[in-house]
Amino acid sequence: MSDYLKINRANWNDRAAIHYKDEAGGYRVKEFLNGADNLHGIEDREIGDVRGKRIAHLQCHFGIDTLCLARRGASCVGLDFSPVAIAAARELQKQTGLDASFVEGNVYDARALIEGHFDMVYVAWGAINWLPDIARWAKVVSSLLKPGGTLYLLEGHPHLMTLDEYDPRLTPKYDWRTPENDPLIMSESTTYTGDTATIANATTHEWNHPLSDIINAVINAGLRLDYLNEHEELAWQFSEIMVPKEGKRRMWVLPEGFPKLPLAFSIKATKAYRSAPSPRLRGEGWGPRAKRVGG
Repeated sequence: MSDYLKINRANWNDRAAIHYKDEAGGYRVKEFLNGADNLHGIEDREIGDVRGKRIAHLQCHFGIDTLCLARRGASCVGLDFSPVAIAAARELQKQTGLDASFVEGNVYDARALIEGHFDMVYVAWGAINWLPDIARWAKVVSSLLKPGGTLYLLEGHPHLMTLDEYDPRLTPKYDWRTPENDPLIMSESTTYTGDTATIANATTHEWNHPLSDIINAVINAGLRLDYLNEHEELAWQFSEIMVPKEGKRRMWVLPEGFPKLPLAFSIKATKAYRSAPSPRLRGEGWGPRAKRVGG
């Protein structure tokens, strides 16, 4: 296994500093500080009313979405492995006074780092591709949820992640499933927001997870799948052929005439309430209303 945490943390420290400055306006930091809600249209439609809910936002970056959820009336905890991102998130919380706190740490350690249980675990846009073990991630999610609590996951579609973003035909380039011990090694000197600043630590290690692996991991962790939705829009410009779709917040779509592809997917899954123990069968001794057998 590569030292992916060290490599990816260095990259995301660089990105967090660039994103927080937000010179290209991709994260709409100024608008947020002036009261704007920065959630994209998909999550805006799907998450429902979060007032009074306790939400854990995993891989929260510098906390914009976390604080938007708090602005909607939730009490939030955001976790990220980048100390630069967490410092920026805490500064934004200080400026806004919203009901949110931020914790630095590895997502796999979230249960040990965050107290209590939550009504929702929120994971959105470019998170699970940085994780080698999706089954372990799902178990962490389940451990954070109270019975009846929900996972909301919104991500780039696994099919899209197999394609060559630099080929205007979007031809297949990567395997649909990345082995845990053999990550995709990428290198990009600039970030996805359009900012021109250079990333010093350009190398990253990433993993493609098939939709079936994600869903089965969630189910095996004790969650019931409520829905799986697929979407023809994405929060970032994956390829130069993609065109903007204006709305509450800009999204990106494939151009007219290009075959329609799923660009994103979303999942809602609910943690089951613990079921009552099964009564013993008559003849096995005691049951809820059983008589003692044979005596």
